[in-house]
Formats: sequence, C-alpha cells, structure tokens
Amino acid sequence: MLPQHMKKAITDNPKKLANLIDLVNLPSTLREFVGQSQISRLGCFMRVWSYIKTNNLQDPKNKNLVNCDEKLRSILLGKHQVELAELPSLIKLHFPKEPK
Repeated sequence: MLPQHMKKAITDNPKKLANLIDLVNLPSTLREFVGQSQISRLGCFMRVWSYIKTNNLQDPKNKNLVNCDEKLRSILLGKHQVELAELPSLIKLHFPKEPK
C-alpha cells in the first residue's frame, strides 16, 4: 500500500514515476559499480545507498555527509565528500534524458 500523497503524485504525473523505475542501459563506470548492464534510476540509488551503509561511509560527526572512497568517487564526479541531498542529482547525471 502506498501512502496517499504518493498515489496522488503517481496519478498526477505517471511519466515521473516511469523515469524512476524504467530500466536503462548504464554507462561503463556505473555498470562496473552496480554490477549490471541495466537498472532503474531508483534501483541504482538504492544500490549506492546500500554501498554507503555497508562500508560505513557516512561521516560519524555529520550523518548528512558521505565520505567517498575510490569506488564511490568514480561515479560521483570525483568528489571526496557529498551531501546526502546531492546524491540523487549526481546519480541522475548518469541516466540519459529521454526525448520529449
């Protein structure tokens, strides 16, 4: 069961949901990180988040920051530290825009 506000967002703009869950062919750097040739944007974000949690990459003093290791840096534009709020936009850069 989805919360009411999510149901409304999906019915108001189904294309937005499709952009999150459609499978996309990944570029080589992201393909190596994820270990798959196709994944959805949402699935990719979940893999990155899982990697961050598994490897304890959140800053212990400020949980809103992620200290990137070499593998994570390869997909996050070489940044050594990113804010959690930046993650979706940095991951989105790897996904090609669909023509209108």
